[in-house]
Amino acid sequence: MPFYLRERDISPELAGVESVLIVPCRFCPAASLAVREQEPYIRLFRTFLKTPSYQAYIRGLESRLRQQAIRTEVFENRLPQHFIVCMWTAARREALAREAALHDAIIVLGCEAAVQTARSCASASGCRVIAGMEVEGIMNVIPMVRFPCDISLQVSSVTRVVPHRSPSSSILAAQTHP
Repeated sequence: MPFYLRERDISPELAGVESVLIVPCRFCPAASLAVREQEPYIRLFRTFLKTPSYQAYIRGLESRLRQQAIRTEVFENRLPQHFIVCMWTAARREALAREAALHDAIIVLGCEAAVQTARSCASASGCRVIAGMEVEGIMNVIPMVRFPCDISLQVSSVTRVVPHRSPSSSILAAQTHP
């Protein structure tokens, strides 16, 4: 079950930033945008493993940042094992650490685990890590395959995530909403 994520207003956190590395997780944010836009999650023969609505969101984010005179780069995930940020290999994390050193900030498009992964990678460089999305809940989805191998997700419910007030964990309690 993927997290249901929504975009955050990150403009206050961009003060003084001249260059940004966008780190997209290709699972939960892509699924969230596909569901919200009511578009396919994967169009295998057209876009392979990239979600069209998520790609459009990333391009739009880059455009908005460039309008603010912020140089942008996207940390691409070309191999399937690189798609889920919180499950990256040590080599992929080292690659992010090298890239982070070349930027003022990283914008992570993913859940809190993805943000924590980026923080641990960027800690030595002093690069600012900005959460570009926040968790609204956990989606219970039904995958649907349509000709010619388009995969869409139908949400049957979203379990709201209630932040816990403990500094050690922010996601401990959950409430289910249909």
